[in-house]
Amino acid sequence: MSKTPLTLTTDVLELPHIGQRHATAFRSMGLRCVSDLIIHLPHRYEREEAEIPIGSLPELIGPDGSSDTQVSSRGEVAKVKRGFGRKPRIEIQLEDETGRLEIVFFNQPWLQKRIHPGQTLRVAGKVRLHGSTLQMANPRWEHDDPDAPAPAGEARLLPVYSASEQVSSMMIARAVDAILDDAVDLLHDHLSDAYRRERALPRLDEAYRQLHRPTDEDSVKSARRRLAFDELLQLQLGVMMKRHHRIQTLRAPAMELSEELQRRMSARIPFTLTENQEQVVAEIAGDLQQGVPMNRLLQGDVGAGKTVVGLQAMLMAVAAGHQATLLAPTELLAEQHSMSIERMLEGSRVRLALLTGSMPARERAQCLERLAAGDIDIIIGTHALLSKGVEFHNLAVAIIDEQHRFGVHQRAVLRRGRADTDDVPHQLVMTATPIPRTLSLTIFGDLDVSTIHGRLPGRSPVSTRHVTAEESGAVYVELAERIDRGEQGFVVVPVIDESESMLKDIGTHMADLQSGPLSGRRIESMHGRMDREHREAIMERFRNREIDVLVATTVIEVGIDVPNATMIVIEQADRFGLAQLHQLRGRVGRGSIAGECVLIADPVTPDGEARLEAIVSTNDGFRIAELDMEIRGPGELVGSRQSGLPPFAVASLPRDFELLRMARRDAEAWIESDPTLEAPEHALIRRRLMKRHGEALGLVDVG
Repeated sequence: MSKTPLTLTTDVLELPHIGQRHATAFRSMGLRCVSDLIIHLPHRYEREEAEIPIGSLPELIGPDGSSDTQVSSRGEVAKVKRGFGRKPRIEIQLEDETGRLEIVFFNQPWLQKRIHPGQTLRVAGKVRLHGSTLQMANPRWEHDDPDAPAPAGEARLLPVYSASEQVSSMMIARAVDAILDDAVDLLHDHLSDAYRRERALPRLDEAYRQLHRPTDEDSVKSARRRLAFDELLQLQLGVMMKRHHRIQTLRAPAMELSEELQRRMSARIPFTLTENQEQVVAEIAGDLQQGVPMNRLLQGDVGAGKTVVGLQAMLMAVAAGHQATLLAPTELLAEQHSMSIERMLEGSRVRLALLTGSMPARERAQCLERLAAGDIDIIIGTHALLSKGVEFHNLAVAIIDEQHRFGVHQRAVLRRGRADTDDVPHQLVMTATPIPRTLSLTIFGDLDVSTIHGRLPGRSPVSTRHVTAEESGAVYVELAERIDRGEQGFVVVPVIDESESMLKDIGTHMADLQSGPLSGRRIESMHGRMDREHREAIMERFRNREIDVLVATTVIEVGIDVPNATMIVIEQADRFGLAQLHQLRGRVGRGSIAGECVLIADPVTPDGEARLEAIVSTNDGFRIAELDMEIRGPGELVGSRQSGLPPFAVASLPRDFELLRMARRDAEAWIESDPTLEAPEHALIRRRLMKRHGEALGLVDVG
């Protein structure tokens, strides 16, 4: 019977040495077929020292009774027997002319059918003394040609794979090795020979071969560089294709910014714009005057004045007879925006409304009716604005605050906002968590970026320090002194309710403060489970200085503006993300008195320690964003859930920033010459791009 030819879709059950039980275990790891095995790359390599005779192995055994490194030997199988005990095991006696080595395999009874006396085996692992017996447990092994010369003096790299309890790294390595040569021959390269040579990139098949069966470290680096470049190039092609589609085919209402309108808008702002802020307003106004939909990212640190700049864009829409919306991730932030914008628009004819999920049904229905009829000019809201049944009359400008809190598909909902024409709204996304330049070229590559530097006039600097839990008593004494001087403060804890996780909760900590260092002071709590009315009432009392200290969770991370609050204490600060800590710190220093942020923590992980060091070292949100990415990696900083994009398997930022720039340049040139990658020579990379990023980037309707 002829052997069935191998394909990339061949099921793992059809591969050598994989039975039904192991096939099920492989599938549970997502390794269902040949292509899954090939793209399941080693996550690291172990250096196996050069092969040495069995008789020399005892010299490598240290004081603890085992060797420090992986060693390899070869010999003839003298005996194979089944061992008995708690774990089923196979015992193999391996001999060469210099000595004898006992090999023990646990929980692998099938090996008795594969290994027989008289065969030559090459084994690799850590050697140990078991009593007086020289032994290796569960080593890597392979059948060897007894007549082949031993590769004396040569070390080699051994791939180590992400594994599971049922499927070991060694089992994966053996499965991959059995199919590698035939499988990589099936891979078609989407990059031409000339293109690869110009960029010093190996062939696709050779890259996979070197990563699974490395000859040396340089080959691994070269192969990794090729696959990392492929990931970055595909993403950049998708981003550039999307950008080209937006510019060439989508239309948005064009709006003029007259001198009279500019004068009237400026009169509404309670301070004079800085030169930098005026430049950003001009950039946005320039976009809005085009018939092409704006897709701009406005980034600025906490307290930089982003809302004021965004308001100008919304007022341009209203002046032109259109609607505008501001979308916020939390009710608290939406309410804060609504109040501050209402103050700035006091006495104007602009019709402002707020829509949130907790709004009573009747009030919500009335609001939606007015919105659809065009009786609302600017609507501010939460995710409720994205829900079914929300129809705009003629939405022209959509602003999304803290855009990383919204998924890519949620943001796309606002593109449908005009009932009267095929035009789509202009979109401005704002963030106080700046995007590192490396990330700004990836999932944000379709956005033009504007940056506001500095802080609003009248804001004071904030000093930050880290103390241990043992030193926290003095911190609360200082907070009490500030309260006695007429100032206010925040205390942030990780959770709302008492739990078994040893995290401080609101109720317990508030009681401790009331009976201890803050006795006699007016303390109130606030968290995300409170209804809107309750929360608003607490905030109103806090703003009116009827509350001295607000004990809260991260619900206060954004949307709180109380200039008299000068000190924030963050308990178990190592449990918070770096961007969260920076946002929380931004709740103070919003008035004329210098703010203080105290981080109380006894970090138990290196990452926790690194976050605290980073937040203490700088107040610069842009620097913090870079540090956050170094600590957590870009996949965590902007997770695939928010971006809709699969994480990189090989590429890593910021390490591969130069590769990213090269991919960006190449993608721009490709899309300029072939906007939808329809040319025959681009068919393969287009197919792979669509499979990986098509849905997430909204490319299914492009081309």
